[in-house]
Amino acid sequence: MPSDAVLYQAAALCLTYPDDDFRARLPLLREAAPQLREFTDHAALTPAAELAAHYVQVFDSGNRHSLYLSRWYDGDTRRRGMSPARFKALYRAHGLEFTDEELPDFLPAVLEFTSRTGNLDLLAEHRAALAQLGSHLADFGTPYASVLDAVRATLPTGS
Repeated sequence: MPSDAVLYQAAALCLTYPDDDFRARLPLLREAAPQLREFTDHAALTPAAELAAHYVQVFDSGNRHSLYLSRWYDGDTRRRGMSPARFKALYRAHGLEFTDEELPDFLPAVLEFTSRTGNLDLLAEHRAALAQLGSHLADFGTPYASVLDAVRATLPTGS
């Protein structure tokens, strides 16, 4: 398990829709992953309805802020249909079954996989997509950019 497992799990939670469970976990997230304090402090001070509306505005606004990693390489082409199978196969190879609640290339799912297995391959393979997403989020002026920054800071350089 990587030394950053807690950060990856916390980042996964921060990048999902901010429901009541998320809000209840904020104090724990803040303490467990100090690298995410910029975001968790913002989330704690923002009214629930406003935070939820902001999430929808940021991540449901088209492909510029897509949390689906294969979209960054495959777009909406037929190739994108094959990418989820590759993600699922890697999850299975590590003894994890994907529940199909989301697509397997959903960044929070990849972060949770990385947290549980210590396998950085998917994050490293999609480093350029994470950089683009982080840049777009920073340009948009959202605190979610700091979550991407924290994750990207843990990845090995090069490759």
